[in-house]
Amino acid sequence: MDLAIYLIAALGGYLLGSIPFGLVITRVAGLGDIRDIGSGNIGATNVLRTGRKDLAAATLLLDAGKAGIAAAIFGMLFSPIAGLIAGAAAFFGHCFPVWLKFKGGKGVATFVGTILVVHWPTALVLIAVWVVTAAVFRMSSLGALVAALAAPIGAYAFGRPDVAIMTGVLAALIYWLHRANIGRILKGEEPKIGAGKKDASDDA
Repeated sequence: MDLAIYLIAALGGYLLGSIPFGLVITRVAGLGDIRDIGSGNIGATNVLRTGRKDLAAATLLLDAGKAGIAAAIFGMLFSPIAGLIAGAAAFFGHCFPVWLKFKGGKGVATFVGTILVVHWPTALVLIAVWVVTAAVFRMSSLGALVAALAAPIGAYAFGRPDVAIMTGVLAALIYWLHRANIGRILKGEEPKIGAGKKDASDDA
């Protein structure tokens, strides 16, 4: 019975997470296919390159919200573990949506959205680390990477090994999806926040 519930949670979470809000919003707004500009990413950072801050903010909230909703629904209907699975599956759905040939976003917003629901104290640690790191080094991607690493550490410190395991797995995937950013950071070539000209592949 538990296995069936977990499979349903995984499928439901994946389907919710795979909704490409950035693509849908920009098309509805008459801006064409967001994959044809900038980095080709469907996330909020690339949507911002259209010059529409409102659309970027909406994309950010919806990408975080879809993961949070998946975790909340299955967590309340079944169990906290089912909620964790659904949230993690939503993350995978966002990064690898079947509708877009498995080419999606980098998952930072969905990562935060999931953690906000399954364990908000860890989410607060993550957000604080991101804000401080991004403010000090003026690199959005570095802030996301350091925050992703802080999440499993924070969850474990709070006595939630289940959340620590989930966030650890998702953080590893975030690092893999940001491997180009990591290369530029190590070379000192990663664009800074507020730079006049942004690199086309610098999405966080």
